[in-house]
Amino acid sequence: MDHALAAAHWLTAGAALASAAACVAAWRAVPWQGRQSALASAAAMLALAAGEVPAGIGLLLGAALLVSAMLGTAGVRGTTAAATCCHRAVGSLVMAVCVFQGASGGTASAPTAHAGHGLTGVLAVLGTVGVVGIVVWTVVTQWFMEPVHRGRAGRLLALESWAMAAGMAMMHAAA
Repeated sequence: MDHALAAAHWLTAGAALASAAACVAAWRAVPWQGRQSALASAAAMLALAAGEVPAGIGLLLGAALLVSAMLGTAGVRGTTAAATCCHRAVGSLVMAVCVFQGASGGTASAPTAHAGHGLTGVLAVLGTVGVVGIVVWTVVTQWFMEPVHRGRAGRLLALESWAMAAGMAMMHAAA
């Protein structure tokens, strides 16, 4: 594997860890649904960056990310945290799509989870649309909308959102 490609996957894992750490540090501003979604995505990204896993484990990892995405929005409708929890859930969903794509090739790892983003299949298109959606969502909410949280929590949640968007963009670019 090319050294730059390996570095990109570890940078992506680092962005996921920074996002999860900021989410956990903002403790009260983020409900448990959002924290579990950020932690599940970070754990999945670390597992994929660490090396290849068998397709069966990749499918279980993808299923765990799907469950995390569903739990990430449970019970938050109407709260101030609803939009950010939905943002994290979309991140988990995009990660699940990428893991499923990689597992379809026999093994799941950072390089194989993102292989085929040349828009040649349904999962590749869904992954691309998801990554673009996360980046656009982050730009719109951070630059054009009034922040829901102020002070330390607002800064931590902005860091979490930008780290997740940067990680997703790096993940897709490393394909």
